[in-house]
Amino acid sequence: MDITQALKDTENLLRDFIATVLQKSFGETWLYKCGVSADRVEIWKSRKITEEKQQKSGVVEERLLYYADFYDLQTILKKNWSGEFSAALGEWKTMEVFLDELGKLRDPDAHRRELLSHQKHLIMGISGEIRTRLIRYRSKQETSEDFFPRIESARDSLGNIFTIGGTHAIHTDMCLRIGDVIEFIVTASDPLGDKLLYSKTMGTEQSDWQESNVLTQTITENHVSQATEIFLNILSPRKFHAHESFDDFVIFSYQVLPPRD
Repeated sequence: MDITQALKDTENLLRDFIATVLQKSFGETWLYKCGVSADRVEIWKSRKITEEKQQKSGVVEERLLYYADFYDLQTILKKNWSGEFSAALGEWKTMEVFLDELGKLRDPDAHRRELLSHQKHLIMGISGEIRTRLIRYRSKQETSEDFFPRIESARDSLGNIFTIGGTHAIHTDMCLRIGDVIEFIVTASDPLGDKLLYSKTMGTEQSDWQESNVLTQTITENHVSQATEIFLNILSPRKFHAHESFDDFVIFSYQVLPPRD
């Protein structure tokens, strides 16, 4: 069991869902209306600045909520528990217990102290339940069914991000060159609990389906275009799918320039 990854995926999915819901409710200034103090937001800003100094040659997460502590997320949810939050995640009393348990178990994991077997199973169970509730909610919004798997988030190595509730087409406005290599990480869940497969498509080129959710694309001269689209796809092992031959997708669009000479 990859406990660290389960905690990370669940925490980040909650961050993405919180940001999507509150931005719709409060607009671009939602961070200052989300229920935490202005001092907490300033702490997040300070952490982001520190990260930028440490990662001068890498991609830094731009969204401030990703610099919040886990208990900050719990505070935000509690103070905004209505509408989409309750519709997606159910009763607050139950969710509060879930988050309390994850919070208590998260610290030993963060400090690399070995968890007991039943604690690991508890983390996997609670994390899976939260993610399943969110993916079922999104599935109902789009298809009115709890059958098809959905992509929760997708990120490229250049810092572009798709999150649950956002548009499926990410126009990056970035220019690539022949020889560039892009890595994508796709996080997805299946309401029925089946293991998912992942692939990518560029024009007529489709990669083989694979169990790993990490996909890599090397840019070649065949990809030179004003708008080159890379489709990231997921597939369940079942007979029926949301889109005939796959279940969900996200598109990342780039401009690919010809050789400099």
